[in-house]
Amino acid sequence: MILDSLKNSSLYLGMHPLFKRAFDYLKSHDLDSLEPGKIVLEGEKLYISISEYEGKSPEVARLETHEKYIDIQIIISGTETMGWRAAHDCIQAQAPYNPEKDICFYNDSSLSYVNVHPGEFTVFFPGDGHAPCIGKGPIKKAVVKVLL
Repeated sequence: MILDSLKNSSLYLGMHPLFKRAFDYLKSHDLDSLEPGKIVLEGEKLYISISEYEGKSPEVARLETHEKYIDIQIIISGTETMGWRAAHDCIQAQAPYNPEKDICFYNDSSLSYVNVHPGEFTVFFPGDGHAPCIGKGPIKKAVVKVLL
């Protein structure tokens, strides 16, 4: 897992060939004006989902893992707390992994939490179990899906 400011995104460009395109898009667009929905940058290899929602309590937020995609999650407005637990320690699956949606949800609890503010991003790799959407009040976020 990575937590950093969008201003420092150039530090991570070498981690994946599509990170540059993703961060270039995020830094060159007014994220506040983007409407909820999907923005396709490179087919199923690289796309962004814009969402707005009310924050959840830590007890309601579920840990999730992915096998095919890396998540870059950037907060646009509000503050979100994100839980984390190593994927290999997530053992209480709610259902089998869904390959069509590339997700598995767990009943395990997060072991660590980070607060993410507007202009900050997290990167979750397949080895990262994460519980997003924790917070109070409205939150707007962009989730970039990067195919491994």
